[in-house]
Amino acid sequence: MAEQIIAPSFPFFPSMASKLTSLEDAIARNVWDGCSIALGLALEHSIPFAAVHEIIRQGKRGLTLIGPISDMAFDQLIGAGCVGKVMAAWVGNVSHGMGYNFSRAVESGRVKMIDYSNLAIAQAILAAALGIPCIPTKTLLGSDMLSSLVAEGFAKLVECPFTGERMVMLKAVKPDVAIIHTQRCDEMGYAQMWGNYGIVREACQAADRVVVTTEEIIPHEEITKDPNSVVCPPHKVAAVAKVEYGAHPSPLAGYYNRDHSCFREYYQESRTPEGFRRWLSKWVLQPRSRADYLRLIRLDEIRVKNPIEAGVRVYGY
Repeated sequence: MAEQIIAPSFPFFPSMASKLTSLEDAIARNVWDGCSIALGLALEHSIPFAAVHEIIRQGKRGLTLIGPISDMAFDQLIGAGCVGKVMAAWVGNVSHGMGYNFSRAVESGRVKMIDYSNLAIAQAILAAALGIPCIPTKTLLGSDMLSSLVAEGFAKLVECPFTGERMVMLKAVKPDVAIIHTQRCDEMGYAQMWGNYGIVREACQAADRVVVTTEEIIPHEEITKDPNSVVCPPHKVAAVAKVEYGAHPSPLAGYYNRDHSCFREYYQESRTPEGFRRWLSKWVLQPRSRADYLRLIRLDEIRVKNPIEAGVRVYGY
């Protein structure tokens, strides 16, 4: 396993250097005990589950998880004992409801929850992306969520200096690391993504560093044919790892669909701590390679079978 490197305060990663590495190395070098991680940023689409499982295997501890809807990724990290705090709008299993590990951890006091709405966490991350310490909003007025955020020091009630209106000022949320999974990327970190972006672009700008897992590594010349699909500035990218089906069991636009059977199995097993440990052993700890993991999946059932090609975009000079 690669030696863990503790992040400097303001890392900068040369845009034209290769960042290609293994998933194991990418996590070992860029996720450290006690750091804050933004993931699940495209909501139910393109969740970097392969990276989540590698974090669990490496036994990271005391993490702060940041995101809107993480589906069951946050729940898995919590169940594995990796998490100390969650800053999110929702944690669970979208198609089957409860996040049982999350519920057990919050109720027992093992994990602290900072409760946001989807819009509020997006705006707090946007503030960090813009390089400002806070951002005005009206979204939480009238909500009891506001009182808890004020009490925790993440929001304040203010008067607009221009209109005198009552407003909320949300404190910027700046992750140490953002982890994303994309359809394509080159070695330098020009990561291309399509489908639902959610707040991927904003979180990549906000974070100190970005780890990219991707389905395909392509030449930079191919990236330049569709520059608008690049979701992250390459100087933010610390590592790029090629991981096939790296978002499974979540869907990835143009590549594979949501694997409902996996979400159903997780729901059934995670209802008890013993069941979760069985699930963790089968899906995370026992597979010794990506090939071993993929053998657990009915790939033919989730591959996109009716691709819809977008129209050709013409660029030039």
